[in-house]
Amino acid sequence: MRLLVTGAGATGGYFGGRLAGAGRDVTFLVRPGRAAQLRQNGLDIVSPNGNLSVRPKIVTADELKDGFDVILLTVKSYSLAAALDDLAPAVGPATLIVPVLNGMRHLDTIAERFGVNAVAGGLCRIVATLDNAGRVVQLTPLHDLVFGELDGSLSPRIKAVADVLAGAGFATRLSDNIRRDMWGKWLLLAALGAVTCLMRGSIGEIVAAPGGRAFADAVIDECLAVIAAVGTPLDPAAITMTRTLLTEAGSPFVSSMYRDLIAGHEIEADQIVGDLVGRAGRAGVPTPLLSAAYSHLCVYAARR
Repeated sequence: MRLLVTGAGATGGYFGGRLAGAGRDVTFLVRPGRAAQLRQNGLDIVSPNGNLSVRPKIVTADELKDGFDVILLTVKSYSLAAALDDLAPAVGPATLIVPVLNGMRHLDTIAERFGVNAVAGGLCRIVATLDNAGRVVQLTPLHDLVFGELDGSLSPRIKAVADVLAGAGFATRLSDNIRRDMWGKWLLLAALGAVTCLMRGSIGEIVAAPGGRAFADAVIDECLAVIAAVGTPLDPAAITMTRTLLTEAGSPFVSSMYRDLIAGHEIEADQIVGDLVGRAGRAGVPTPLLSAAYSHLCVYAARR
């Protein structure tokens, strides 16, 4: 099975690098600058799960001509439109696109471009970054990849994908309810992003502040109200995990969006918080705290 990994940043570089190191047929679709870096230095992963160095197969958009069996789409949500243009030559009649982007809006965007049958659901759980040398640095041992057909079926093609992804040095799970799993992750990302970015601090700092824990719980409650109105019923364990993570005393936990904001980088405000606020508005669900967080993030984005 031929795999195209779109993007070789922290997420694509990690999962694609592990797959390449395990002998899978992996090609990375990257921008020219990243291509030059990878051709010169290779792809290095620094990880508590074991370091890895590979010399990956690389292609840029102008070089991409052949179709692939599976495309693992790992770009940031704000880069989705450009990425779909770049990967279009790789999409054949039987190609399956497995995106691990945040939120849910990207599913409709991909389906509109390539057809609903071309897209599966997916999510990843990993805390990683690129250092100044372009190495993928994994910050915690967590490295989960979850995927599944959007209709919940265990089709032959998704089972074949599961076989290829298994045993490559990270945890995989074939889900029979990937929409529920994706909404569960969106709950965590939206609540965590809103809380840490609006308060400009870690969970431990926020919980220690007067009213901090009540604020975090209230943001979670708003997210849950939106999901109850327009989403897929959640696994209770996802709700419990979110409340635990966002109310733990002394926790250094922050969202990746907060880290990007502090560093002055582009952020996924529209996809993680804004889209949830928009769906809430259309459903008549009040979200004053999420709306305040989204306005705050938009001010940052406009100033940037």
